[in-house]
Amino acid sequence: MPYAQCNGADLYYEDRGEGQPIVFLHGVLHSLRFFEPQLAGLSDEYRAVAVDFRGHGRSEKTELGHTVAQYARDIHTFVEQRDLDDVVLVGWSLGALVSWEYVDQFGTERIRGLVDVDMEASRFQWDDYEHGLTDLEGIKDTLALVQGDRTSIIERMTEQVFKDPSAETKTLQFDEISRTPASIGTVILIDAVTRDYRRVLPEIDVPMLVCAGAEEETTRGTVASVRNVVDFVPDAQFELFEDSGHGPCFEEPERFNWVMSRFVDSI
Repeated sequence: MPYAQCNGADLYYEDRGEGQPIVFLHGVLHSLRFFEPQLAGLSDEYRAVAVDFRGHGRSEKTELGHTVAQYARDIHTFVEQRDLDDVVLVGWSLGALVSWEYVDQFGTERIRGLVDVDMEASRFQWDDYEHGLTDLEGIKDTLALVQGDRTSIIERMTEQVFKDPSAETKTLQFDEISRTPASIGTVILIDAVTRDYRRVLPEIDVPMLVCAGAEEETTRGTVASVRNVVDFVPDAQFELFEDSGHGPCFEEPERFNWVMSRFVDSI
């Protein structure tokens, strides 16, 4: 099993294929296993790489460093260690926040393009932001489940993330989410939900593909909320996945891979 030592944490990763590097960043409490359709389906044409954030999946469960900012620093170190250039960063949910934080901290010297998979500029209901999806009470409710009822939080996340999860998907959700200790999950959830990238997005100077699932049940008006990212980014395009919830890359893998290839080849 390959590991990379990044800023005091051993990060598990998979690296398949050759050519244009595409680095996949997963969602909160999840892992790179949810990019298996991309690792398998795109590696014949591109170099497909996926990383488990510290505290997630098969990466080291460190005591410290569970913020979007530190995860971005870890990915920057990983990219430099592997000497990856012209990278397309694909961020699903939390992974999109990490990709934007990466650009905010380190710029786009090594970045060729960004892909946002179903993530808003912010999830918090700020007074001046109509697309916020949760408030303090909602955060408290989620944290209570993370700390007190692991089974219920996994079941709720499965229902919220996927349009029509199969038995295999439910098993995968349970196996992978269970790998993240509640103490780590609590910290990164609070940090991620209260992030606001409305200031950062207009400064992104590489092309971005924004993907949304039409059937997501985690929020109200999620398509409009995700589409709103396009309004901030100077060079952005939007793609709607009609048969997906929050995870188009996992729910419509063949179409997602085709859309990815078209985007990568166009930039």
